[in-house]
Amino acid sequence: MTGVHKGVGRWRDLWQRLQGGWRFGLTVLALFGLALAVSGRIVWLHTVRHDFLAEQGDKRSLRHVEIGAHRGIITDRNGEPLAVSTLMTTLWANPRELMAAREHWPLLAAALNVKPAELAARIEANAARSFMYLERGVTPARGEEVMALAIDGVYQREEFRRYYPAGEVTAHLVGLTDIDENGREGVELAYNEWLAGIPGKRRVVQNRKGQIIADVQVVKNAKAGQQVALSIDLRLQYLAHRELQRTIQEFQARAGSLVMVDVKTGEILALANHPSYNPNNRASYSATSSRNRALVDAFEPGSTVKPFTIAAALDSGRWNPASTVDVGNGQMRIGKYTIRDVSRGGVLDLTNVLKKSSNVGITKIALDIGAEPIAELMQQVGFGVDTGLSFPGESAGRFPVYRRWGAAETATMAYGYGFSVTAAQLAHAYAILGNNGVSVPLSLLRKDRDVDSRQVLNPKTSQVVLEMLRSVVEEEGGGGQRARVPGYHVAGKSGTAKKTQGGGYTKDSYRSLFAGVGPVSEPRIALAIVIDEPSKGGYFGGLVAAPAFSRIMAGSLRLLNVRPDNLPETMAQNNSEQGGRS
Repeated sequence: MTGVHKGVGRWRDLWQRLQGGWRFGLTVLALFGLALAVSGRIVWLHTVRHDFLAEQGDKRSLRHVEIGAHRGIITDRNGEPLAVSTLMTTLWANPRELMAAREHWPLLAAALNVKPAELAARIEANAARSFMYLERGVTPARGEEVMALAIDGVYQREEFRRYYPAGEVTAHLVGLTDIDENGREGVELAYNEWLAGIPGKRRVVQNRKGQIIADVQVVKNAKAGQQVALSIDLRLQYLAHRELQRTIQEFQARAGSLVMVDVKTGEILALANHPSYNPNNRASYSATSSRNRALVDAFEPGSTVKPFTIAAALDSGRWNPASTVDVGNGQMRIGKYTIRDVSRGGVLDLTNVLKKSSNVGITKIALDIGAEPIAELMQQVGFGVDTGLSFPGESAGRFPVYRRWGAAETATMAYGYGFSVTAAQLAHAYAILGNNGVSVPLSLLRKDRDVDSRQVLNPKTSQVVLEMLRSVVEEEGGGGQRARVPGYHVAGKSGTAKKTQGGGYTKDSYRSLFAGVGPVSEPRIALAIVIDEPSKGGYFGGLVAAPAFSRIMAGSLRLLNVRPDNLPETMAQNNSEQGGRS
């Protein structure tokens, strides 16, 4: 039995050895097969599926970064920059990464010029996010200083920031953009799509921290925004802004605005408002200071529209320049209303109706010809009609349309009450007078070609009324003598209008106005000035607004090299001789 057991044991040992060797061999075979499969896969991927590997690698390292489009420049008519974009640096952070670099927070806060506690609070509040702004619109040099700290989680990128060289002088017209360079006011808003351009794309290599380590290629070039050339002349704009501000301060007025128009082309050469703001310093921005009153605010124009009532009377054929009207003691009763003149004049011809600014005289003329021809003419020159400037928030004013005009409505319309206009509309109406009755559309953009125009007033009537308005300014007894311009014949009319309040009129709040053209011999400029609530030294338009008209018109005509037409005879002769010798 013992021999049998020993034999069985030897066979068992042999079987176990064979079984162990088989397992070992199988294991070796399996490992060899796996290595062969992996090697085959690698060879297959590198030869057959190389593009797939490259694509997968790119997905983990290549990114597309936006290339900012340079916003278009805004210039004046002569190419002077009014709005430009400058390259700036924006600093941003990954709060998740910054949380691990808490020891560097005080250093970062000092570089950003913020309190450490404030920065810490911001980082902790955004700890679950991967992006937050640290500071936008810093100079590239300052951005490099911050990046030189080499703090993990702090990054930079390029952006553009809008800068306005003329500051508050052109603020109401040019407007401004937000921090992302989207137009928010003025021309920046009106022509935002034109100015904005189209961003591009570039392919870059980023590391695992999101840092750009190499530029690969530009995928799509950025398309810069288009340039916008405005109609204004920056020289005239500075002059208008300065003199308007001077007038506001002198008479301690609440606000003011003016519009200057090229009579022949309809281009707005200057547009100013006060108060203003500096678009480069947003702290000065407010709803009050940012409103473009010259285009947005509508007001009753008062006596500045009397020349158009006279024009309607002349066109009717019932009146001529020598016709007279008896204004009596300067008072007239219509229903429950009493119309009064500031000065008593007795019997006045049409020129003296304007010189004396007689409400009674203009009322009697209006009642004689009826309201319809006056209303039609005033609408023809643009009162109550959209100017077509497409300026954001612009008002078209208001002009009533009655099925039947009553005597009171006819009278108030004739001397500038009961309807409202803007300063731009008033300047445009006077430009039509100065352009022989031809209406040319207003424009805030420089015109490089002629545009459609239309005859809205009789040319002869326009010339007659313009001569009457010259008398208002230059002859004794006229209300516009303070508007005289040395060396030039100018024509114009003052106005003084009570302000409305709660459906009625205030007792002591006025707008002082003056509108006119120059020079009379060959009109080049139409100018309308509105001073809101002067509180010191008087409030009549001839006292407050007329001197500003004189200074602005004089400076503008000289800047534009317009030949004087009212020099003394000896001086004019000397100028003529010098011109001949040259």
